[in-house]
Amino acid sequence: MSEQEPRYWKIGNLFFRNYTSLLGFVIIISALFAFVFLVLTDLLAAQSNPYMGILTYIVAPAFLITGLIFLGVGWWLHRRRLARHLGDEALQLTIDLSRPEDRRRLIIFVSCTIVFLLISALGSHRTYKYTESNEFCGMVCHTVMEPEYTTYQLSPHARVACVDCHIGSGTTWFVKSKISGAYQVYSVLFDKFHRPIETPVADLRPARETCLECHWPEKFSGNLDRSYEHFLSDDENTPYTVRMSLKVGGGSAEFGPVEGIHWHVANKVEYIATDKKRQEIPWIRVTREDGTETIFATEEFRDGPPEGEIRMMDCIDCHNRPAHIFQSPNELVQAAMVQGRISRTLPAIKDRAAVALTGSYETVEEAEAGIYETMRKYYGDDPLVQPTADELFRLYRSHFFPAMRSSWQEYPDNIGHKDWPGCFRCHDDLHETPDGQVLRASSCNTCHTILAQGQGEELQQLAPAGLEFFHPDGEDVSGWLCSDCHTGARQ
Repeated sequence: MSEQEPRYWKIGNLFFRNYTSLLGFVIIISALFAFVFLVLTDLLAAQSNPYMGILTYIVAPAFLITGLIFLGVGWWLHRRRLARHLGDEALQLTIDLSRPEDRRRLIIFVSCTIVFLLISALGSHRTYKYTESNEFCGMVCHTVMEPEYTTYQLSPHARVACVDCHIGSGTTWFVKSKISGAYQVYSVLFDKFHRPIETPVADLRPARETCLECHWPEKFSGNLDRSYEHFLSDDENTPYTVRMSLKVGGGSAEFGPVEGIHWHVANKVEYIATDKKRQEIPWIRVTREDGTETIFATEEFRDGPPEGEIRMMDCIDCHNRPAHIFQSPNELVQAAMVQGRISRTLPAIKDRAAVALTGSYETVEEAEAGIYETMRKYYGDDPLVQPTADELFRLYRSHFFPAMRSSWQEYPDNIGHKDWPGCFRCHDDLHETPDGQVLRASSCNTCHTILAQGQGEELQQLAPAGLEFFHPDGEDVSGWLCSDCHTGARQ
Protein backbone atom coordinates (compact mmCIF):
# COMPACT_ATOMS: atom_id res chain seq x y z
CA MET A 1 0.00 0.00 0.00
CA SER A 2 1.45 3.33 -1.02
CA GLU A 3 1.68 6.28 1.33
CA GLN A 4 -0.49 8.32 -0.99
CA GLU A 5 -3.55 6.01 -0.86
CA PRO A 6 -4.49 6.52 2.81
CA ARG A 7 -4.15 10.21 2.21
CA TYR A 8 -6.93 10.07 -0.42
CA TRP A 9 -9.40 8.65 2.12
CA LYS A 10 -8.29 11.15 4.70
CA ILE A 11 -8.86 13.98 2.28
CA GLY A 12 -12.17 12.37 1.28
CA ASN A 13 -13.32 12.44 4.88
CA LEU A 14 -12.49 16.11 5.04
CA PHE A 15 -14.96 16.80 2.23
CA PHE A 16 -17.77 16.58 4.80
CA ARG A 17 -15.99 18.34 7.63
CA ASN A 18 -17.63 21.74 7.19
CA TYR A 19 -20.57 23.51 8.75
CA THR A 20 -22.81 23.35 5.66
CA SER A 21 -22.48 19.58 5.29
CA LEU A 22 -22.75 19.11 9.04
CA LEU A 23 -26.04 21.04 8.97
CA GLY A 24 -27.18 18.78 6.13
CA PHE A 25 -26.35 15.66 8.20
CA VAL A 26 -28.32 17.00 11.17
CA ILE A 27 -31.35 17.76 8.97
CA ILE A 28 -31.21 14.33 7.29
CA ILE A 29 -30.98 12.43 10.59
CA SER A 30 -33.78 14.52 12.10
CA ALA A 31 -36.01 14.07 9.03
CA LEU A 32 -35.45 10.30 8.95
CA PHE A 33 -36.24 9.98 12.65
CA ALA A 34 -39.36 12.14 12.29
CA PHE A 35 -40.49 10.22 9.20
CA VAL A 36 -40.14 6.78 10.82
CA PHE A 37 -41.83 7.98 14.01
CA LEU A 38 -44.72 9.61 12.12
CA VAL A 39 -45.21 6.60 9.84
CA LEU A 40 -45.50 4.30 12.85
CA THR A 41 -47.88 6.75 14.53
CA ASP A 42 -50.00 6.98 11.37
CA LEU A 43 -50.13 3.21 10.89
CA LEU A 44 -51.06 2.53 14.50
CA ALA A 45 -53.54 5.40 14.90
CA ALA A 46 -57.17 4.39 15.37
CA GLN A 47 -58.36 7.27 13.20
CA SER A 48 -56.68 9.01 10.27
CA ASN A 49 -55.67 12.65 10.59
CA PRO A 50 -55.09 14.77 7.47
CA TYR A 51 -52.50 16.97 9.18
CA MET A 52 -50.55 13.92 10.34
CA GLY A 53 -50.43 12.89 6.68
CA ILE A 54 -49.05 16.29 5.67
CA LEU A 55 -46.28 16.09 8.28
CA THR A 56 -45.44 12.47 7.46
CA TYR A 57 -45.56 12.32 3.69
CA ILE A 58 -44.91 15.90 2.62
CA VAL A 59 -43.10 17.91 5.32
CA ALA A 60 -40.66 15.20 6.52
CA PRO A 61 -39.56 14.20 2.96
CA ALA A 62 -39.16 17.89 2.13
CA PHE A 63 -36.74 18.31 5.05
CA LEU A 64 -34.89 15.15 3.96
CA ILE A 65 -34.39 16.55 0.47
CA THR A 66 -33.30 19.88 1.96
CA GLY A 67 -30.69 18.08 4.07
CA LEU A 68 -29.35 16.24 1.02
CA ILE A 69 -29.01 19.54 -0.82
CA PHE A 70 -27.07 21.09 2.07
CA LEU A 71 -24.84 18.01 2.19
CA GLY A 72 -24.07 18.18 -1.52
CA VAL A 73 -23.47 21.92 -1.53
CA GLY A 74 -21.15 21.67 1.49
CA TRP A 75 -19.17 18.82 -0.12
CA TRP A 76 -18.79 20.77 -3.37
CA LEU A 77 -17.70 24.02 -1.67
CA HIS A 78 -15.24 22.27 0.65
CA ARG A 79 -13.77 20.26 -2.22
CA ARG A 80 -13.17 23.47 -4.18
CA ARG A 81 -11.31 24.96 -1.23
CA LEU A 82 -9.13 21.87 -0.81
CA ALA A 83 -8.46 21.66 -4.55
CA ARG A 84 -6.97 25.14 -4.51
CA HIS A 85 -4.43 24.00 -1.87
CA LEU A 86 -3.75 20.37 -2.80
CA GLY A 87 -4.67 20.15 -6.49
CA ASP A 88 -7.38 18.03 -8.13
CA GLU A 89 -5.16 14.98 -8.50
CA ALA A 90 -4.64 14.66 -4.77
CA LEU A 91 -8.40 14.70 -4.20
CA GLN A 92 -9.19 11.69 -6.38
CA LEU A 93 -11.20 9.03 -4.58
CA THR A 94 -9.49 5.63 -4.61
CA ILE A 95 -11.26 2.45 -3.46
CA ASP A 96 -9.20 -0.68 -2.89
CA LEU A 97 -11.27 -3.62 -1.59
CA SER A 98 -8.08 -5.39 -0.48
CA ARG A 99 -7.94 -2.87 2.34
CA PRO A 100 -10.15 -3.76 5.38
CA GLU A 101 -11.07 -0.12 5.92
CA ASP A 102 -12.36 0.23 2.35
CA ARG A 103 -14.40 -2.99 2.65
CA ARG A 104 -15.93 -1.78 5.91
CA ARG A 105 -16.82 1.56 4.36
CA LEU A 106 -18.38 -0.17 1.35
CA ILE A 107 -20.51 -2.44 3.57
CA ILE A 108 -21.72 0.57 5.55
CA PHE A 109 -22.49 2.46 2.35
CA VAL A 110 -24.44 -0.42 0.77
CA SER A 111 -26.36 -1.09 4.01
CA CYS A 112 -27.33 2.55 4.38
CA THR A 113 -28.36 2.68 0.72
CA ILE A 114 -30.62 -0.38 1.08
CA VAL A 115 -32.25 1.06 4.22
CA PHE A 116 -32.72 4.42 2.51
CA LEU A 117 -34.29 2.79 -0.57
CA LEU A 118 -36.66 0.74 1.59
CA ILE A 119 -37.73 3.83 3.50
CA SER A 120 -38.09 5.74 0.22
CA ALA A 121 -40.22 2.96 -1.27
CA LEU A 122 -42.48 2.87 1.78
CA GLY A 123 -42.67 6.64 1.88
CA SER A 124 -43.40 6.95 -1.84
CA HIS A 125 -46.20 4.38 -1.65
CA ARG A 126 -47.76 5.95 1.43
CA THR A 127 -47.38 9.44 -0.07
CA TYR A 128 -49.17 8.33 -3.22
CA LYS A 129 -51.99 6.71 -1.22
CA TYR A 130 -52.29 9.73 1.03
CA THR A 131 -52.46 12.29 -1.77
CA GLU A 132 -55.20 10.17 -3.38
CA SER A 133 -57.29 10.01 -0.19
CA ASN A 134 -60.54 11.88 0.42
CA GLU A 135 -59.09 13.38 3.60
CA PHE A 136 -56.22 14.94 1.65
CA CYS A 137 -58.60 16.33 -0.99
CA GLY A 138 -61.14 17.70 1.43
CA MET A 139 -59.52 18.42 4.78
CA VAL A 140 -55.95 19.60 4.19
CA CYS A 141 -57.03 22.98 2.81
CA HIS A 142 -59.92 23.12 5.27
CA THR A 143 -61.35 26.57 4.56
CA VAL A 144 -60.98 26.30 0.79
CA MET A 145 -62.40 22.81 0.38
CA GLU A 146 -64.91 22.83 3.25
CA PRO A 147 -67.94 23.53 1.01
CA GLU A 148 -67.03 20.81 -1.48
CA TYR A 149 -66.06 18.24 1.15
CA THR A 150 -69.13 18.85 3.32
CA THR A 151 -71.60 18.57 0.45
CA TYR A 152 -69.70 15.56 -0.93
CA GLN A 153 -70.25 13.69 2.34
CA LEU A 154 -74.01 14.26 2.00
CA SER A 155 -74.19 13.29 -1.66
CA PRO A 156 -75.18 10.02 -3.37
CA HIS A 157 -71.49 9.59 -4.27
CA ALA A 158 -70.19 9.86 -0.70
CA ARG A 159 -68.62 6.39 -0.96
CA VAL A 160 -66.89 7.15 -4.25
CA ALA A 161 -63.35 8.47 -3.83
CA CYS A 162 -62.73 12.03 -5.01
CA VAL A 163 -59.96 10.88 -7.35
CA ASP A 164 -62.24 8.39 -9.10
CA CYS A 165 -64.13 11.30 -10.65
CA HIS A 166 -61.56 14.09 -10.67
CA ILE A 167 -58.64 11.98 -11.95
CA GLY A 168 -59.68 8.45 -12.91
CA SER A 169 -57.29 5.69 -13.89
CA GLY A 170 -54.12 5.97 -15.95
CA THR A 171 -50.80 7.78 -15.73
CA THR A 172 -51.63 10.70 -18.03
CA TRP A 173 -54.40 12.16 -15.93
CA PHE A 174 -52.51 11.41 -12.72
CA VAL A 175 -49.61 13.57 -13.92
CA LYS A 176 -52.01 16.28 -15.12
CA SER A 177 -53.71 16.34 -11.73
CA LYS A 178 -50.41 16.74 -9.88
CA ILE A 179 -49.34 19.59 -12.15
CA SER A 180 -52.71 21.26 -11.61
CA GLY A 181 -52.42 20.52 -7.88
CA ALA A 182 -49.09 22.34 -7.69
CA TYR A 183 -50.78 25.55 -8.85
CA GLN A 184 -53.62 24.97 -6.39
CA VAL A 185 -51.11 24.69 -3.54
CA TYR A 186 -49.57 27.97 -4.68
CA SER A 187 -53.03 29.56 -4.81
CA VAL A 188 -53.81 28.50 -1.25
CA LEU A 189 -50.42 29.53 0.17
CA PHE A 190 -50.57 32.98 -1.40
CA ASP A 191 -54.34 33.50 -1.11
CA LYS A 192 -54.91 33.50 -4.87
CA PHE A 193 -57.91 31.16 -4.95
CA HIS A 194 -61.42 32.18 -5.98
CA ARG A 195 -64.24 32.63 -3.49
CA PRO A 196 -66.36 30.66 -4.25
CA ILE A 197 -64.49 27.91 -6.11
CA GLU A 198 -65.28 28.38 -9.79
CA THR A 199 -67.30 25.82 -11.71
CA PRO A 200 -67.51 24.04 -14.02
CA VAL A 201 -63.98 22.66 -13.71
CA ALA A 202 -62.32 23.55 -16.99
CA ASP A 203 -59.90 20.60 -17.09
CA LEU A 204 -62.24 17.95 -15.66
CA ARG A 205 -61.74 14.55 -17.28
CA PRO A 206 -64.56 13.60 -19.71
CA ALA A 207 -67.42 11.71 -18.05
CA ARG A 208 -67.09 8.82 -20.51
CA GLU A 209 -63.70 8.07 -18.90
CA THR A 210 -64.91 8.34 -15.28
CA CYS A 211 -68.69 8.20 -14.72
CA LEU A 212 -69.18 5.50 -17.32
CA GLU A 213 -66.77 3.21 -15.51
CA CYS A 214 -69.74 2.44 -13.23
CA HIS A 215 -72.83 3.82 -14.98
CA TRP A 216 -74.10 2.39 -18.28
CA PRO A 217 -76.60 4.81 -19.86
CA GLU A 218 -77.02 2.67 -22.98
CA LYS A 219 -78.57 0.02 -20.75
CA PHE A 220 -81.09 2.37 -19.17
CA SER A 221 -84.59 2.03 -20.56
CA GLY A 222 -88.14 2.76 -19.59
CA ASN A 223 -89.39 5.27 -17.02
CA LEU A 224 -88.68 6.11 -13.38
CA ASP A 225 -91.50 6.85 -10.95
CA ARG A 226 -90.82 9.77 -8.59
CA SER A 227 -92.87 11.63 -6.00
CA TYR A 228 -92.00 15.20 -4.99
CA GLU A 229 -93.27 16.50 -1.66
CA HIS A 230 -93.93 20.24 -1.46
CA PHE A 231 -95.64 22.70 0.87
CA LEU A 232 -97.53 25.78 -0.22
CA SER A 233 -96.57 29.25 0.98
CA ASP A 234 -99.57 29.73 3.25
CA ASP A 235 -100.10 29.86 6.99
CA GLU A 236 -101.24 26.23 7.05
CA ASN A 237 -98.15 24.96 5.17
CA THR A 238 -100.53 22.99 2.96
CA PRO A 239 -98.91 19.80 1.60
CA TYR A 240 -98.80 19.53 -2.18
CA THR A 241 -97.41 16.46 -3.95
CA VAL A 242 -96.53 15.84 -7.57
CA ARG A 243 -96.02 12.26 -8.70
CA MET A 244 -94.57 11.77 -12.12
CA SER A 245 -92.99 9.22 -14.43
CA LEU A 246 -89.64 10.42 -15.76
CA LYS A 247 -88.96 9.31 -19.32
CA VAL A 248 -85.34 8.31 -18.85
CA GLY A 249 -85.44 6.16 -21.98
CA GLY A 250 -82.51 4.31 -23.48
CA GLY A 251 -79.28 5.28 -25.14
CA SER A 252 -78.81 2.25 -27.39
CA ALA A 253 -81.13 0.61 -29.91
CA GLU A 254 -79.62 -2.75 -28.91
CA PHE A 255 -81.47 -2.69 -25.57
CA GLY A 256 -84.63 -0.83 -26.51
CA PRO A 257 -85.93 2.22 -28.34
CA VAL A 258 -83.70 5.28 -28.34
CA GLU A 259 -85.90 7.87 -26.67
CA GLY A 260 -86.42 9.99 -23.60
CA ILE A 261 -83.76 11.86 -21.71
CA HIS A 262 -80.95 9.48 -22.69
CA TRP A 263 -81.62 10.13 -26.35
CA HIS A 264 -78.82 12.65 -25.86
CA VAL A 265 -76.43 9.75 -25.16
CA ALA A 266 -77.20 7.81 -28.33
CA ASN A 267 -76.77 10.88 -30.53
CA LYS A 268 -73.79 13.18 -30.74
CA VAL A 269 -74.76 16.60 -29.38
CA GLU A 270 -72.32 19.52 -29.42
CA TYR A 271 -72.82 23.07 -28.23
CA ILE A 272 -71.17 26.41 -27.61
CA ALA A 273 -71.79 28.24 -24.33
CA THR A 274 -71.18 31.97 -24.13
CA ASP A 275 -70.71 32.12 -20.34
CA LYS A 276 -68.37 30.38 -17.91
CA LYS A 277 -71.14 28.54 -16.08
CA ARG A 278 -72.52 27.10 -19.36
CA GLN A 279 -75.97 28.49 -18.75
CA GLU A 280 -76.22 30.48 -21.98
CA ILE A 281 -76.21 28.07 -24.93
CA PRO A 282 -77.17 29.80 -28.20
CA TRP A 283 -75.77 27.23 -30.67
CA ILE A 284 -76.25 23.43 -30.84
CA ARG A 285 -75.21 20.81 -33.40
CA VAL A 286 -76.77 17.33 -33.47
CA THR A 287 -75.06 14.53 -35.43
CA ARG A 288 -77.18 11.39 -35.85
CA GLU A 289 -75.99 7.83 -36.43
CA ASP A 290 -76.38 8.16 -40.20
CA GLY A 291 -74.00 11.16 -40.19
CA THR A 292 -76.59 13.86 -40.86
CA GLU A 293 -76.12 17.12 -38.99
CA THR A 294 -78.72 19.55 -37.70
CA ILE A 295 -77.83 22.93 -36.25
CA PHE A 296 -80.15 24.71 -33.84
CA ALA A 297 -79.37 28.33 -33.01
CA THR A 298 -80.98 31.36 -31.48
CA GLU A 299 -81.83 34.19 -33.86
CA GLU A 300 -78.57 36.05 -33.22
CA PHE A 301 -76.40 33.14 -34.36
CA ARG A 302 -78.34 31.54 -37.22
CA ASP A 303 -75.82 32.91 -39.71
CA GLY A 304 -72.85 31.44 -37.86
CA PRO A 305 -71.78 30.11 -34.46
CA PRO A 306 -70.52 32.38 -31.66
CA GLU A 307 -66.89 32.36 -30.64
CA GLY A 308 -66.00 29.74 -28.10
CA GLU A 309 -65.18 26.09 -27.51
CA ILE A 310 -67.38 23.51 -29.21
CA ARG A 311 -68.08 21.09 -26.37
CA MET A 312 -69.44 17.59 -26.81
CA MET A 313 -72.36 17.06 -24.46
CA ASP A 314 -71.84 14.36 -21.84
CA CYS A 315 -73.28 13.29 -18.48
CA ILE A 316 -71.85 16.28 -16.61
CA ASP A 317 -73.74 18.80 -18.74
CA CYS A 318 -76.98 17.71 -17.05
CA HIS A 319 -75.71 15.86 -13.97
CA ASN A 320 -73.40 18.78 -13.17
CA ARG A 321 -73.70 18.47 -9.37
CA PRO A 322 -73.32 14.70 -8.81
CA ALA A 323 -71.27 14.93 -5.62
CA HIS A 324 -71.28 18.58 -4.50
CA ILE A 325 -74.97 19.41 -4.18
CA PHE A 326 -75.77 22.79 -2.67
CA GLN A 327 -79.48 22.51 -1.98
CA SER A 328 -81.61 25.63 -1.98
CA PRO A 329 -83.27 26.91 1.22
CA ASN A 330 -86.65 25.91 -0.19
CA GLU A 331 -85.52 22.31 -0.75
CA LEU A 332 -83.81 22.07 2.64
CA VAL A 333 -86.80 23.36 4.59
CA GLN A 334 -89.34 21.22 2.74
CA ALA A 335 -87.26 18.06 3.24
CA ALA A 336 -86.95 18.84 6.97
CA MET A 337 -90.72 19.35 7.16
CA VAL A 338 -91.41 16.05 5.38
CA GLN A 339 -89.06 14.25 7.80
CA GLY A 340 -90.62 15.93 10.85
CA ARG A 341 -87.46 17.78 11.86
CA ILE A 342 -89.29 21.11 11.45
CA SER A 343 -92.84 21.26 12.81
CA ARG A 344 -95.58 22.01 10.30
CA THR A 345 -97.69 23.50 13.09
CA LEU A 346 -95.70 26.73 13.02
CA PRO A 347 -97.65 29.14 10.76
CA ALA A 348 -95.98 29.86 7.40
CA ILE A 349 -92.81 28.14 8.59
CA LYS A 350 -91.76 27.25 5.07
CA ASP A 351 -91.32 30.87 4.00
CA ARG A 352 -90.12 32.13 7.36
CA ALA A 353 -87.48 29.45 7.68
CA ALA A 354 -86.22 30.37 4.21
CA VAL A 355 -85.97 34.00 5.35
CA ALA A 356 -83.87 32.90 8.31
CA LEU A 357 -81.54 30.83 6.12
CA THR A 358 -81.01 33.53 3.51
CA GLY A 359 -80.08 36.35 5.86
CA SER A 360 -76.98 38.40 5.07
CA TYR A 361 -74.49 36.66 7.36
CA GLU A 362 -70.75 37.31 7.23
CA THR A 363 -69.76 34.48 9.57
CA VAL A 364 -71.16 31.18 10.83
CA GLU A 365 -71.48 32.63 14.34
CA GLU A 366 -73.46 35.56 12.97
CA ALA A 367 -75.72 33.12 11.13
CA GLU A 368 -76.43 31.14 14.30
CA ALA A 369 -77.50 34.28 16.17
CA GLY A 370 -79.43 35.63 13.17
CA ILE A 371 -81.42 32.45 12.61
CA TYR A 372 -82.45 32.32 16.27
CA GLU A 373 -83.45 36.01 16.29
CA THR A 374 -85.52 35.57 13.13
CA MET A 375 -87.43 32.67 14.64
CA ARG A 376 -88.04 34.64 17.83
CA LYS A 377 -89.29 37.64 15.83
CA TYR A 378 -91.91 35.49 14.11
CA TYR A 379 -92.90 33.11 16.92
CA GLY A 380 -91.97 34.85 20.16
CA ASP A 381 -91.61 32.46 23.11
CA ASP A 382 -93.12 29.44 21.36
CA PRO A 383 -91.32 26.33 22.72
CA LEU A 384 -90.69 25.18 19.14
CA VAL A 385 -88.46 28.19 18.42
CA GLN A 386 -85.28 26.70 19.87
CA PRO A 387 -85.47 23.24 18.20
CA THR A 388 -86.49 24.85 14.90
CA ALA A 389 -83.58 27.32 15.07
CA ASP A 390 -81.21 24.46 15.92
CA GLU A 391 -82.37 22.49 12.88
CA LEU A 392 -82.10 25.51 10.59
CA PHE A 393 -78.57 26.20 11.83
CA ARG A 394 -77.66 22.57 11.15
CA LEU A 395 -78.97 22.99 7.59
CA TYR A 396 -77.05 26.24 7.27
CA ARG A 397 -73.77 24.63 8.34
CA SER A 398 -74.14 21.89 5.71
CA HIS A 399 -75.04 24.10 2.71
CA PHE A 400 -73.90 27.68 3.38
CA PHE A 401 -70.24 28.70 3.73
CA PRO A 402 -69.79 32.45 4.21
CA ALA A 403 -65.98 32.28 4.36
CA MET A 404 -65.94 30.89 0.81
CA ARG A 405 -69.11 32.75 -0.28
CA SER A 406 -70.57 29.41 -1.31
CA SER A 407 -74.26 28.55 -1.46
CA TRP A 408 -76.87 27.33 -3.92
CA GLN A 409 -76.88 30.75 -5.62
CA GLU A 410 -73.34 30.22 -6.97
CA TYR A 411 -73.82 26.70 -8.34
CA PRO A 412 -76.51 26.10 -10.98
CA ASP A 413 -78.05 22.63 -10.91
CA ASN A 414 -78.95 21.49 -14.41
CA ILE A 415 -81.02 18.44 -13.44
CA GLY A 416 -84.61 19.40 -14.15
CA HIS A 417 -85.69 23.00 -14.54
CA LYS A 418 -87.30 24.29 -11.34
CA ASP A 419 -84.78 26.64 -9.73
CA TRP A 420 -82.42 26.89 -12.72
CA PRO A 421 -83.11 26.78 -16.48
CA GLY A 422 -81.55 23.31 -16.72
CA CYS A 423 -83.19 21.56 -19.68
CA PHE A 424 -84.54 24.89 -20.91
CA ARG A 425 -81.04 26.14 -21.69
CA CYS A 426 -81.62 24.41 -25.01
CA HIS A 427 -85.32 23.45 -25.06
CA ASP A 428 -86.68 26.97 -24.89
CA ASP A 429 -88.63 27.43 -28.19
CA LEU A 430 -85.88 29.84 -29.31
CA HIS A 431 -83.39 27.43 -30.91
CA GLU A 432 -84.36 26.87 -34.53
CA THR A 433 -82.92 25.28 -37.68
CA PRO A 434 -82.84 27.03 -41.07
CA ASP A 435 -85.80 24.88 -42.20
CA GLY A 436 -87.94 25.77 -39.16
CA GLN A 437 -87.40 22.89 -36.70
CA VAL A 438 -87.60 24.16 -33.10
CA LEU A 439 -86.38 22.74 -29.80
CA ARG A 440 -89.70 22.82 -27.98
CA ALA A 441 -90.29 23.63 -24.32
CA SER A 442 -94.07 23.93 -24.55
CA SER A 443 -95.11 20.46 -23.33
CA CYS A 444 -94.56 19.31 -19.75
CA ASN A 445 -95.06 15.73 -20.93
CA THR A 446 -92.08 15.70 -23.27
CA CYS A 447 -89.72 14.29 -20.66
CA HIS A 448 -92.14 13.22 -17.91
CA THR A 449 -95.73 12.20 -17.40
CA ILE A 450 -97.60 13.71 -14.46
CA LEU A 451 -99.44 10.82 -12.83
CA ALA A 452 -100.99 12.73 -9.95
CA GLN A 453 -100.79 16.18 -8.40
CA GLY A 454 -102.42 17.97 -5.54
CA GLN A 455 -103.38 16.72 -2.09
CA GLY A 456 -105.67 14.27 -0.31
CA GLU A 457 -108.20 12.42 -2.46
CA GLU A 458 -107.21 14.44 -5.48
CA LEU A 459 -103.70 13.00 -5.30
CA GLN A 460 -104.92 9.41 -4.98
CA GLN A 461 -106.58 9.48 -8.40
CA LEU A 462 -103.67 8.34 -10.58
CA ALA A 463 -103.88 9.02 -14.31
CA PRO A 464 -101.59 6.61 -16.20
CA ALA A 465 -102.17 8.53 -19.43
CA GLY A 466 -100.87 11.68 -17.76
CA LEU A 467 -102.32 14.96 -16.53
CA GLU A 468 -101.90 18.50 -17.72
CA PHE A 469 -99.79 20.42 -15.22
CA PHE A 470 -101.67 23.07 -13.29
CA HIS A 471 -100.06 25.57 -10.95
CA PRO A 472 -101.08 25.16 -7.28
CA ASP A 473 -102.41 28.72 -7.05
CA GLY A 474 -104.41 28.32 -10.26
CA GLU A 475 -102.45 30.90 -12.25
CA ASP A 476 -101.85 30.48 -15.97
CA VAL A 477 -98.08 30.03 -16.22
CA SER A 478 -97.90 29.13 -19.90
CA GLY A 479 -94.97 30.84 -21.60
CA TRP A 480 -93.03 31.09 -18.34
CA LEU A 481 -90.05 29.07 -17.21
CA CYS A 482 -90.19 27.64 -13.70
CA SER A 483 -86.93 29.41 -12.85
CA ASP A 484 -88.45 32.79 -13.80
CA CYS A 485 -90.20 32.75 -10.42
CA HIS A 486 -88.65 29.89 -8.46
CA THR A 487 -85.20 30.98 -7.27
CA GLY A 488 -84.63 28.42 -4.52
CA ALA A 489 -85.42 30.89 -1.74
CA ARG A 490 -88.96 32.03 -0.79
CA GLN A 491 -91.83 30.79 -2.99
